[in-house]
Amino acid sequence: MTGPDDPPARTGEYPDGDSGRVLAQVLREHAGRLAASLISLLGDFSAAEDLVQDAVETALRRWPVEGVPDRPQAWLYTVARRRGLDVLRRESNYRAKLAQLRWPEPQEADDRLRLIFTCCHPALAPEARIALTLRVVCGLSVPQIAAAFVVPETTVAQRITRAKKKIGEAGIPYRVPEAEELPERLASVLSVVYLLFNEGYLSSTPERAQARDLVDDAEWLAALLANLVPGEPEVAGLLALIRLHRARGPARFDDRGRLVLLGDQDRSRWDHQAIEQAATLLTRAARAHRRPGPYQLQAAIAACHAEAPSFADTDWAQILVLYDMLAHFAPSPITRLHRAIAVRQVHGAAVALTEVDALEHDLATYALWHATRAELLRELGRAGQARACDERALELTTNPAQQALLTERLTWT
Repeated sequence: MTGPDDPPARTGEYPDGDSGRVLAQVLREHAGRLAASLISLLGDFSAAEDLVQDAVETALRRWPVEGVPDRPQAWLYTVARRRGLDVLRRESNYRAKLAQLRWPEPQEADDRLRLIFTCCHPALAPEARIALTLRVVCGLSVPQIAAAFVVPETTVAQRITRAKKKIGEAGIPYRVPEAEELPERLASVLSVVYLLFNEGYLSSTPERAQARDLVDDAEWLAALLANLVPGEPEVAGLLALIRLHRARGPARFDDRGRLVLLGDQDRSRWDHQAIEQAATLLTRAARAHRRPGPYQLQAAIAACHAEAPSFADTDWAQILVLYDMLAHFAPSPITRLHRAIAVRQVHGAAVALTEVDALEHDLATYALWHATRAELLRELGRAGQARACDERALELTTNPAQQALLTERLTWT
């Protein structure tokens, strides 16, 4: 017989040997919701994270022996809840708060959206608020966040630590800001959703080539934001961008899990209805507001690719114009690298290589910089240098699909 604080019993749905895999999957998919619910109750980031960590350590000890529970996410939440009793007993109204503790349903947006806006408080430095949100709410690891920012892991860890401390010291309230407060936080919230999508679309970890659960989360959060601020064109732009990329999903990997580049994808497998709907969403936002921004411009670039009947028919001149605008609104080495790929199609590999070489200082540890440079060098007949770049790109990436593609390239020379 079990009490209200006991974890759900095991029903035998998962084999005993799968405990480590299931735990990792549950943490990827549910850690953000779990932390958000605990933080909303306790009002303390560190305490909530400690509770989650305690529950994970308990699972590591018990699941290999007892087996994986039928609802592992609820099991973790129940254990974290029980560990939190000591914290709650320090408060006079702990019984009332305890009654509010329930496993949050996936459709319940309040906790996670509230926590995202809390983490993106303007009192925090922009990089710190985004890193904190990706770690606490979205459940990304420090290495994944470092890969997103193209910075050392120690830098990300320091940003997160400082942000948590600042929230505690400043007493930043846990709430969705009022309408007049949204603009100063919205840019960071959009960055969080965008980086979450990027990590899901092409993972920076060796475990999987893509993370569909993160992509689902990103689209869901973008849709929630679109409902919260329906008149904001950049929110519509981000939602359209995510949906345009998702529409190409069925053709991005071959039957062996290898990455298929855009020029080689079977466009008949793309979701053309989704492409049309996303393009319509983008067009309406642009016509209604006439305020171009980075996400609208990236979505417009994606639409140019998605609406072209073939790779040869792609309007590269228009894409290059859009990249020029994007570089004006959101200058970054990554934007310049992607722009150079368009330059290759319009002005040739030699011109593009000059622009790529200029980014070496900023992107020397970025696998895509080396892989792009390899393609340009190969086109210019410099096979030996191209091979060296592909080898370096292979050293820098942990994504299995990218590794497979680069390994295949290295067999060509």
